[in-house]
Amino acid sequence: MTSDSVAPATHAPAPATGSTRPVRAMFRERWFSTLFMTDMWERFSFYGMQALLFLYATAPAAQGGLGLSDGTAGALFGLYISASFLAAMPGGWLGDRVLGTHRAMLSGALVIAAGHVCMAVPAHTTFYLGLLLVACGTGLLKPNLPVMFDQMNPGASSSQRQAAFSLFYMSIQVSALIGPLVTGALGERVNWHLGFGAAAVGMAFGVLQYLHGAPSLRGARTGPSRPLPPAALRRLVRGAWVALAGAVLLVAGVAAAGGLPLRPVLAVCGLAALVAPVWYFQRLMRGRDVDEAERARVRAFRRIFVPSVLFWAMYSQLGSVFSLFAREHTDRDIAGFTVPASWFQSAHPLFLLLLAPLFAWLWVRLGTRVGVVRKFAVGLFCAAGGFAVLSVGAWLTGDGDARVSALWLLAAFLCMTCGELVFGPVGLSTTAESTPKGHNSRMMGLFYLGAALGGGTGGQLSHLVGVLPLWVYLGGFAAAAAVTAVLLARRTAQI
Repeated sequence: MTSDSVAPATHAPAPATGSTRPVRAMFRERWFSTLFMTDMWERFSFYGMQALLFLYATAPAAQGGLGLSDGTAGALFGLYISASFLAAMPGGWLGDRVLGTHRAMLSGALVIAAGHVCMAVPAHTTFYLGLLLVACGTGLLKPNLPVMFDQMNPGASSSQRQAAFSLFYMSIQVSALIGPLVTGALGERVNWHLGFGAAAVGMAFGVLQYLHGAPSLRGARTGPSRPLPPAALRRLVRGAWVALAGAVLLVAGVAAAGGLPLRPVLAVCGLAALVAPVWYFQRLMRGRDVDEAERARVRAFRRIFVPSVLFWAMYSQLGSVFSLFAREHTDRDIAGFTVPASWFQSAHPLFLLLLAPLFAWLWVRLGTRVGVVRKFAVGLFCAAGGFAVLSVGAWLTGDGDARVSALWLLAAFLCMTCGELVFGPVGLSTTAESTPKGHNSRMMGLFYLGAALGGGTGGQLSHLVGVLPLWVYLGGFAAAAAVTAVLLARRTAQI
């Protein structure tokens, strides 16, 4: 196995046609519309809530916000992103061993909807509870949905699978584009919690859509691929009830004591986000149900896991540092109308919508000529370019009230979008074709662990926003990404 490869495919490859026709055909299938509409509404709620989270957290209490500093709000946002990805590992395990992909997806959608409802309630306690529920629900939904998607599209070659995931990425961006516009207008202009309520309505539509289209998924494996023995399942249920009771008592005790200071809680949770992915990785490697060949596939993931951490650390800044740049350093006046800062979050899904077909075509054309590691090097170069552009824009504004054109921010979003179209579809596709039998959802959770570790790291580093000049902070990320990309490119060139 070369250092530019990741793992041998475990699916029977389809003949390399060099055409996207088999990929386009799936748009006519009912199962595709079911998964598409479910994920579309989930993206509406996710991006809609994400557009408001940092702005709401930094808004003064007199304006209905939390009144946090920029650094603390950035850490809160990064922690939320990290927790959502971190929950993908236990969510994937539940899909493989307990619930199956179908029930895991439905449960995740219901928990996400409940979380958005909690955030719509104008109280700090319910807001933090809602964040926790959304993160847990996302951990159930996200690793199991691509498994279901891959099960409904069997026999695809590696390049076709990458193209299919790219087009699926494109399809769901319609709602991701609209979400920040709707929730941003309601949240910034009317009431923050009304904006969060709009996200709850969107997720409720997602649940109804999934229930309506679920019969079209009956042909896929909806039960656990490696079900727990009955005795182990009973122990799991008893332990879950005990853990739930303990959590309720802990929350009640904290509330009675007047709550906990947010900064120490963020520090402890951030540390957990850094340690837990490594622990999960080692536990999977030492599992008795994983043979040596499967361990070799997991070890091969290190080649995409490590660079993924850096990219997702940068990605986790889109809703925090990029929102800060939009609010403080961007000229948002157009013909007398001040564009809400949250609306700029729609630029990311817009670029995804426009560029995903191009990347899908590119993956089919390249086939196996360009390996995954080389693609990831290109993705890191794109991310480095985005942060470099924003760094220059921040440097031009200086310490005064000067603002730069919105084109600086849009260019940065464009570069980050190109990076995500590498790390997202290519990473998901590589995970799907490298999965050992019976570990589908768990391996998807392993893929998301890189994002969890990156989100936790990015969230903790965002404390530096209040210490370093913004252009220095952004430039540091750009330099780190560029150096890592060069090292990856040199390593693959030496093969």
